[in-house]
Amino acid sequence: MSHISQIKIDDSNLAPPTPEIEQERKVAMFDLLEQNSFSLPIRDGRTALNGPYHLNLSIRDKRLVFDIATEDSAKAAEFHLSLGPFRQVVKDYFQICASYFDAVKNMPPSQIETIDMARRGIHDEGSRVLRERLNGKADVDKDTARRLFTLICVLHFGG
Repeated sequence: MSHISQIKIDDSNLAPPTPEIEQERKVAMFDLLEQNSFSLPIRDGRTALNGPYHLNLSIRDKRLVFDIATEDSAKAAEFHLSLGPFRQVVKDYFQICASYFDAVKNMPPSQIETIDMARRGIHDEGSRVLRERLNGKADVDKDTARRLFTLICVLHFGG
């Protein structure tokens, strides 16, 4: 099965993340590298280049850029996605995360669980949007899309 074996986030043009955002990023990257499913379909004259892949995520010219290479550094693909479809769900995700982080400090477990369920729902929506945007460009499973969505949020945070 094809997968991502290395991931880099180009955050050189972004504001420094908060400690909570940095923690989300670290967890998402660790989980993504531990288990993911990522493949490139044959299209537009591109031949099948089997992974594992190295992925560089960045925002350039207000577009999300997936720059993908094979482990031997051969260019596999590059595609740019509009950030527009992600804006509202990223905003909602950050709002619910802020509520969650506050709740963990001050609220009883039942209220924390309710906020966490809402947070997971928004996260699922973000991963669904990502899978739609990647349709025909890259094939990812739901868990991989969820982890990539978290990394997109980190990039969006400073973008």
